[in-house]
Amino acid sequence: MVMAAAGIVLVPGAPLGLITTSVQALAGVLLPSATVFLLLLCNDREVLGPWSNPRWLNVIASVIIGVLVELSLILMASTMFPSLNVTRLFAYLSLAMLVGLAAMGLNALRNRPATAILDVADVPKEKRNTWTMPPLALLERPLWSPGRKAGMLVLRGYLVVAVLLLVVKTVQLGH
Repeated sequence: MVMAAAGIVLVPGAPLGLITTSVQALAGVLLPSATVFLLLLCNDREVLGPWSNPRWLNVIASVIIGVLVELSLILMASTMFPSLNVTRLFAYLSLAMLVGLAAMGLNALRNRPATAILDVADVPKEKRNTWTMPPLALLERPLWSPGRKAGMLVLRGYLVVAVLLLVVKTVQLGH
């Protein structure tokens, strides 16, 4: 990949500023989805056992991911439509993010498991220190709720649309 990047830079007349801006916009589009998958991994008790995220850390991570998604949407929209009023877009997206996070919080409280999930502090120290992930072949495929499936479909759709729009805009600016 480094050789391919070096080859692109060495092409005579390559629009390096446009390439750099496009790569930065692509990184901004991909960051929230990578963070979502990292949060899913951090909550997989089969993989992390006693080291999986406690509820309070999931709340903080959800807010951070919401902000990243909002910033990604603003970056994508301002890249695609430079004359867009970013302040107004920020206000609308912030309101939508707050409503979405509140709905997720209410849903999480309503569907809270009857049995308490063990926190890291509830697991004996010697068990925590010696815990290892089981072999990959023994891990079960995680079961997703309909809401999580819908969220992943929305995220996938956003990624596809955003990357396609970014490619189209980059090609348009390159000509």
